[in-house]
Amino acid sequence: MASPTVTTGKKQSDKRPLCIPKPPLAIRRLGAWVVEVSLLAATGVVPFQLGEYTRVHFTSEQVPLNPVLVSTSEAIAKTRAQPVTSRERQVSPLTNLFWSAALATPILLASWQLFLLSATGQTSPKRWFGVRVIAASGEHPGIVRAFVREAIGRWGLPVGTAYVIWRYSGAFPNLEILAGVVGVFLLVEALSGPLNRHGRAMRDRLADTYVVSEQVAIAPDDDSTTEAIVLTPESISRRRSLWNWMRQHPGMTLLMVSVAGITAVLGTFVGTQVYIQSQESLREFRRRNDQVYLQLVDKLNPDSPQAFSERREAIIALGTIDDPRALQFLVDLLLQENSLKNIDAVQQALFSSGPVALPYLQRANQALLNDIAAIKPGSNRQQQKILQLRLRATKQAIAKILNIYSSQTHDADLSRTHLGKTSDPMPFTLMLDQTDLSGINFRGSLLSNASFKNSRFYGAGADDHLGTFDDWIADLSGANLQDSNLSGAVLQNVDIIRTNLIRAKLNQANLKGARLNGANLSSAQLIGASLEKAVLENAKLTGADLDEANLEWANLSGARMVQVKAVAALFKFADLSKTEWQGADLSGADLSNTKLENADLNGAKLTGANMSNAVLENVSLRNADLTLVDFRGATLTEVDFKGAIFTDPKISVEEISREREFLKKAPAGLTVALLSGVDFTNAKNLDANQLSYICSKGAIHPQCPL
Repeated sequence: MASPTVTTGKKQSDKRPLCIPKPPLAIRRLGAWVVEVSLLAATGVVPFQLGEYTRVHFTSEQVPLNPVLVSTSEAIAKTRAQPVTSRERQVSPLTNLFWSAALATPILLASWQLFLLSATGQTSPKRWFGVRVIAASGEHPGIVRAFVREAIGRWGLPVGTAYVIWRYSGAFPNLEILAGVVGVFLLVEALSGPLNRHGRAMRDRLADTYVVSEQVAIAPDDDSTTEAIVLTPESISRRRSLWNWMRQHPGMTLLMVSVAGITAVLGTFVGTQVYIQSQESLREFRRRNDQVYLQLVDKLNPDSPQAFSERREAIIALGTIDDPRALQFLVDLLLQENSLKNIDAVQQALFSSGPVALPYLQRANQALLNDIAAIKPGSNRQQQKILQLRLRATKQAIAKILNIYSSQTHDADLSRTHLGKTSDPMPFTLMLDQTDLSGINFRGSLLSNASFKNSRFYGAGADDHLGTFDDWIADLSGANLQDSNLSGAVLQNVDIIRTNLIRAKLNQANLKGARLNGANLSSAQLIGASLEKAVLENAKLTGADLDEANLEWANLSGARMVQVKAVAALFKFADLSKTEWQGADLSGADLSNTKLENADLNGAKLTGANMSNAVLENVSLRNADLTLVDFRGATLTEVDFKGAIFTDPKISVEEISREREFLKKAPAGLTVALLSGVDFTNAKNLDANQLSYICSKGAIHPQCPL
């Protein structure tokens, strides 16, 4: 292909033009690509960071996150195999605005640059670097070629291939490996141009385009504004078209067309016959199924003279039919039966149907609850007993299905279902120990006195990898788990928002990353429980037992911790602002690096606690036991020490050392160093004895002698 020349200006100069020297084409192509990617990234990163800043600093007014942003974040998280458990749902209006811009701006910029490439052969950076993309005919690429070149050739195939290799290899779900594989494939695609003798990268061969150098030559004549734009292609070779080949080989073309036509006809005929046969088999199966269903229903007709044993067999047989009508009929029958034996038979039939019966049982359970609530207390006791019998049957069927079919119930919806303990005359207690309950929706359900020891409420999804988007995570928000036993249960990342856990047993339970906002854990047992990074904002833990529990990085802002036992518990880096700890026992607890702004620790026992590097602002430590507390590096601003005990002459250091393991291993003189260099200048209500003690231990205060 000849090198075309486009001439503009008032007149053509006879003088030889002076060409502006430019770097090699490969370097300019690389520079244009870097600028394109940088501009695209900047239009997304800058507004996103502004949104992140406003999310952190503008928290007074909160609005729901834009639904488009919610869908986009979930789609991205699913692609990256990342969980969305920590996604924001309530943000400031400015955050919504900036994050929406972070999503829309890159799309608009990419669309505009793609249009420029299709219409002129140049994006803005390509024009700056003197690079142009043309079709084989020398024309502009057009929208189809531009899309194929950029969206498919440059990004789609390399990134898609890398993702498939990562997704279905042992590297999944490691994101660092994904980034590395994507980088390698993008590099290979980029180097396919320089390594090709015609300088055509994979994207150019895919879109049938060429990259040429655009050089600007300016004549030195002062009166002339003549400019010559010279397009110099690397190498352009015409391809043979399919039409030309068909004209040159008419016989082969006719043969191929004939074979294709015959194949299409035969394929259509065979496919049609297979479809007709399959539909006929399906109709026959449905006809037989209908016949069996009608025969069984006829046996259960109230006017039918069937014996009780035959009636029971018909009920149980209905549970084996793969027909939604059978399940609905069984539920309707359960809501009408008065005989205990028939109710038990219906319960057994529904259980035999498996997990598909759970939605029907849930609806029956809720309907029976409404019926029981509608009966006035003390009236019609027989009717109340029958309703309780039916309700217990639904509970038993649900419990059996969850126990036997635990690996098939991850999407079950049991919200607002009554599965709590009942006593005589219809005793029932839910027992689901060591059961996989991950992914089940228990929102608002009654689960009081239930036993879930060592059960799982969080598990790997279909990809069999924990920490990915499709993880099965149960929802216990708003449920009533009062007096339930969850010892050793896996509740990681589970929603337990505003849940009633009064007197619940959660010893050794895994609650890492769980959301317990507003949950009531009063008098609950959490001995040795793992609560790292858990969210317990405004939760109630009055009288709870947290001995040796791990709450590192947990968020307990605004939590009520009155009379809590937290001996040797770990609170490192936790947010304990606005918490109430009146009368709590925090002996030997690790409170280092915690945030304790506006906390109330009146009367708390902190013997041997580690509060190094903690931030104590406006904290009340009135009458608190601060014997051997490590305050080194702590910020003590407006801390009220009125009546606080720094040392108890009745207790020797050796006795406390025997009680606290970390002091047993401490070097000699540690008790002196615990207050050495601690600044009490801004502390409040320090009496003469307290001042004398802290000054003798090396603390800093204006009244301490130099």
